[in-house]
Amino acid sequence: MSMGLQTLTGRQKAAMLLMGLDRSEAAELLKGLDPETLQSLAVEMSYMEAAGLKDRTKIQQIAEEFYNAVSEHVREGGSQVRVFLDQTLKDLIGPEKAKQIKASLAEMLLQRDPFLPIRKATVDRLATVLEDEHPQVVAVILSELSPRQSAAVLGRLSSGLRVSAVARMAAVETISPEARKKIGQMIAAKMEQAGPKAEGSSGSQGQSQSASRKVAVIVRTVEKEIRDQIIGAIRKKDEAAADAIEQMMVLWEDIPLISDRSLQGALRGIEERTLALALFDCPAQIASKVKSNISERAAALVDEETSLMSKPKAKEIEQAREKVLHRLRELLKNGDLSFEEEND
Repeated sequence: MSMGLQTLTGRQKAAMLLMGLDRSEAAELLKGLDPETLQSLAVEMSYMEAAGLKDRTKIQQIAEEFYNAVSEHVREGGSQVRVFLDQTLKDLIGPEKAKQIKASLAEMLLQRDPFLPIRKATVDRLATVLEDEHPQVVAVILSELSPRQSAAVLGRLSSGLRVSAVARMAAVETISPEARKKIGQMIAAKMEQAGPKAEGSSGSQGQSQSASRKVAVIVRTVEKEIRDQIIGAIRKKDEAAADAIEQMMVLWEDIPLISDRSLQGALRGIEERTLALALFDCPAQIASKVKSNISERAAALVDEETSLMSKPKAKEIEQAREKVLHRLRELLKNGDLSFEEEND
């Protein structure tokens, strides 16, 4: 999930600023605040970190809104928000009152987003809990995870449940927020009952995606054997849906995420004019990625083609890009396409 600076509320900006300050500096700023306001800020800070919204660049931008030259206070590293909150609360209102506020903090966070502990659970623990659930419940949970987490959980589920859950993910958006929240609370409670928490790394949610696109990103991440099984099962029920998912597994915007070796294989043999058309008026990141994975001579020829080219029709650009994407999709189908995001 990504939040622009303009969309942040005053409370969110204050919370993000506090996350970038030293404990002593934050305590000085917060002196005089009533416990209710302080608790509200504490909830906001905890939620931002747990949901992956902590952004160093935004912290610096927000700081500049408040006063000049504050960047010297924004640290590169820092302790976890949990430790920060513990110490800052004690500094401000004493250990007893801090203990009372912290006691209700976890409950408030869960009310706001019951999926937080689910996203932080280990893959094995989550898969164990989901194995006995209805496929629709599994689909809702998977839709709330990052594509990489979802793929990892899918790989540990039984084949029947795996296919049924993925097939239902495209319809998850039709489920009401209230029903989704209840499902999240139910699974979080079952995880709590299952045993001690074993937190793993929480994957931040990527950019907003349609349900079909998210299914596609998850499916492309799993092993080829599992991917073929899932697509085959979906195709038996809905061939158009299977075709759409296969197309959405690799989009033009994905090129910066594709490994250099895979991209080099896909671009080999494509004419310079086709590449010039495909790269016409495209984001600089994509153009740079493509040109860095062809020879210097080929890159120079692409630039020459572009300089001699009158403005092409949108259809010509689309057709040229589809030629590149077709190569990439063929590599994926054969199990030869890898993404840098999967190798981090």
